[in-house]
Amino acid sequence: MKYMLLVYLDEQVLSEEERKHCYVESAQLTQDLNSRGQYLGAGPLHPVSTATSVRLRDGKRLVTDGPFAETREQLGGYYLVEANDLDEAIGIAERIPPARFGTIEIRSVMEVEGLPAD
Repeated sequence: MKYMLLVYLDEQVLSEEERKHCYVESAQLTQDLNSRGQYLGAGPLHPVSTATSVRLRDGKRLVTDGPFAETREQLGGYYLVEANDLDEAIGIAERIPPARFGTIEIRSVMEVEGLPAD
């Protein structure tokens, strides 16, 4: 089963040096997941200040600069993994470096007919 592991953290919590180290640790984790056949994708996101939000209301597009929601923690990145069950996905999530100072949200990915094949 596919799981999306969403990384939430306060963007200001890491220094630039700590952020670089986190990227190194994250790359090591993805290499390990890849060797186990569990890695499907991952990537950090640019800061929330670069976000653009799009809404469609009454047939009209509303585009605003900034994130969808103002929160204490921001969506900072994601991992898309293959895991046998939620327990295995939790085991992967706890290995994601930002779990030490942020939150990892785990969501199973729905299989929808008609989508392009991987």
